[in-house]
Amino acid sequence: MYIKRNISWHIILRYAWKNLIFFILYAGIIFYLYTTLDWTHIDIPFQPLSVIGIAVAFYIGFKNSQSYDRFWEGRKIWGGIVNYSRTWANNVLSFVENDRNAQITLIYRHIAWVNALRIQLRQPNSFSIKENRAVEMLFDKHGERNPACDGMDLLLSQDEIADLENRKNVATHLVKNQGQQLKQLLKAGKITEFDKQVLHNNLEEMYNLQGMCERIKNTPFPRQYAYFSTVFTWIFILLLPFGLLNVFETQLQSLNQSYNWWYLGLMVFFSVLISWIFTTMEKIGSNSEDPFEGRINDVPMTALCRTIEIDLRDMLDETNLPEKVQPQHNILY
Repeated sequence: MYIKRNISWHIILRYAWKNLIFFILYAGIIFYLYTTLDWTHIDIPFQPLSVIGIAVAFYIGFKNSQSYDRFWEGRKIWGGIVNYSRTWANNVLSFVENDRNAQITLIYRHIAWVNALRIQLRQPNSFSIKENRAVEMLFDKHGERNPACDGMDLLLSQDEIADLENRKNVATHLVKNQGQQLKQLLKAGKITEFDKQVLHNNLEEMYNLQGMCERIKNTPFPRQYAYFSTVFTWIFILLLPFGLLNVFETQLQSLNQSYNWWYLGLMVFFSVLISWIFTTMEKIGSNSEDPFEGRINDVPMTALCRTIEIDLRDMLDETNLPEKVQPQHNILY
C-alpha cells in the first residue's frame, strides 16, 4: 500500500513511460501526415468521439468503484484478523492458566497461521496482473510479492513443520492443529468444556476470515468488465488524434506558417494528456482488482502480520519484540 500523501513522479513514470512514448509518437505521426503530407481526409468529427469518451469514462468509473470495493473488503477482512488474533491470545492466556508451554504453542501457532495465510494469498494466479519491466523490477527488489515462509522454525515444532510441508493448504491445517491441541488440553483437565467451546468459536472465525480472503483471491474480477474497459479505452485513445484534427483544423489553417509548429506541438500535447488520463484511470482499476498480490495498491499484509506478532508476543510478556515493518520507497507491504 502506497502511504505517501502524494504519489511521486518516479512511481508514476515507472507505470506510464511506455504509454507516453507511444502516445507522443502516434499523435506526432498522425499530425505530421495531416499537415506535411496534406492528408486532410483523415480527420473525423469530434462530436461522436466525445460521446465515446463519455461512455468510456462511465465504464471506467464503474470498474474502479467495484475494484475499490474488492480492496476495501480485503482490508476489512484483515482488520478482522488483527482483532480476532488479539481475542485469541487473550482467551488463551485467560483459560489456559497453568500451562505456559501450551500458551506459547497456541499463540505462536496462530502467528504462524497469519503468516502462512499471507504467503498463500501472495502466490500468483493465471489472471494476476502483469506490469512492465520497470515496475516488476521494483517489486523484485523489494522481494515481497511471493515471499518464502521464513521463520516458521521459530514458531512451530520440527515435527509439525515436517507435516505441513506435505499439505496443500498450510493455513487450514494450522487451525486444525489448534483444535487438536485444545482437545488434548480438555482431556488433560487444563481447560473446561466451556473454555474449549469459546476457543473453538475463535477458530471458526479464523476459518471464516480465511475463506473470505480465499474467495477474493480465487475469484477474478469479472473479465467482461475488466477486459472491455481496456478495449474501449484504447479505441477512444486511438481515435482521439483524428478527432483533435477536426477541432484544430480551422485555427490551424488560419495561422501563419511560422506558428504552425507551435500549434502542432499543442495538439500533440493535448492528445497525449487526454490519452494518459484515460489510461491512468483504467490502470488504477486494474491495479485494485486483486488486493493480495503484494503490489503498490494492495493490502499491507506483511505489516499487519508483524503488528499481530508484536501484539501477541507482548501479551506473552516477551521483551525481545520484532520491529515494525517499514515502507520501502513509500510502499508498505
